[in-house]
Amino acid sequence: MSTGLGLSTPVLAPLLPITGTFALPFSAYFTLLSYRVVHYRLQDEHYLGDNSSKTGDLNNKLYLATRCHQNFLENVPLGITLAALAELNGGNRKTIAAALSTLFVLRVLHAEAGLINGMGLGRPVGYWGTLATIGSLAGYAAYLVKGYWGL
Repeated sequence: MSTGLGLSTPVLAPLLPITGTFALPFSAYFTLLSYRVVHYRLQDEHYLGDNSSKTGDLNNKLYLATRCHQNFLENVPLGITLAALAELNGGNRKTIAAALSTLFVLRVLHAEAGLINGMGLGRPVGYWGTLATIGSLAGYAAYLVKGYWGL
């Protein structure tokens, strides 16, 4: 009879199943935002920078698409990292899934119902909601390791 050396499959079971699940929708939406920037660059023949030859920022589709893309990149990595930290430290999977679902919806609202049109209601809702979600995830992740604070 032979014995296996090294780590067995149960030890290598998925460590971040919730965060891993949300990799797909966040990546798909990131791809859409990135494609939109490239589309407007090619349409305007403006291959570098975030302003096309059009005047007025609220009418400049390239500028608005670039801002949507950048805002996504400024917020989502931190949210996903905080969710992963919470999940690795034994956080409730339903709570983490709810937080990542909320973050995804808020980022889509911020871009699609807000920033891409210049000034829509989705912009402040997405902004403030994102800050609240990231703050809540940070607090939850810290709470999960409160035993290590030395108190």
